[in-house]
Amino acid sequence: MKFLNYKFKDAGLIERAFTHSSKSEVNYERLEFLGDSILDFLVGEYFFKHCQESEGRLTVLRSQYVSENHLAKIFDQLKLTKYVKLGKSYQGDISKAIKADVVEAVLGALYLDGGLDQAKNFIDNYFDLDNYQNMVDENYKSKLQELVQGNFKCKMAYHTEACEGGFKSTFYMDEDRIASGEGKTKTQAEQMAAKKAIKKLFLI
Repeated sequence: MKFLNYKFKDAGLIERAFTHSSKSEVNYERLEFLGDSILDFLVGEYFFKHCQESEGRLTVLRSQYVSENHLAKIFDQLKLTKYVKLGKSYQGDISKAIKADVVEAVLGALYLDGGLDQAKNFIDNYFDLDNYQNMVDENYKSKLQELVQGNFKCKMAYHTEACEGGFKSTFYMDEDRIASGEGKTKTQAEQMAAKKAIKKLFLI
């Protein structure tokens, strides 16, 4: 089977990469697990070789490229919806989470069938790593959650309350107060707290 200019020796791998658990017990979940690890490694390797930023900045950059949002965009750009196999119990549009899982599963399938070079080609061709300086992700809460989960073992929480002019939010890790932010709305305050927490925790 040929997919994205690569001919699979084992067509079953790429078919499995597009099969959701609602459709079959033979599904993409294990491939997604493998692809997730390969993605972290290859994106991290790219930034180590091509970017002279601090460790904290490298961590943030990698988190943006391996995020659910970015993977879902790649899914849409490659128009992968037509390949995905869902069970009758699944209703509605394909969720962002499934889109991200499928892209990771495809990466895992490419690695198993063609080795690390094929996985790297997929990332080089479709992840736009060379454009990292223009990578913008203003969802600081989502970014902070991914960074904290990937680097710490703790509970995260926001304490947000009304104040003069809007709202004030404080971000906590376990019992530790990390950063606070203010905004006209609750969402803006929490986003600002997350932005400041990223700067404090990862020195950027």
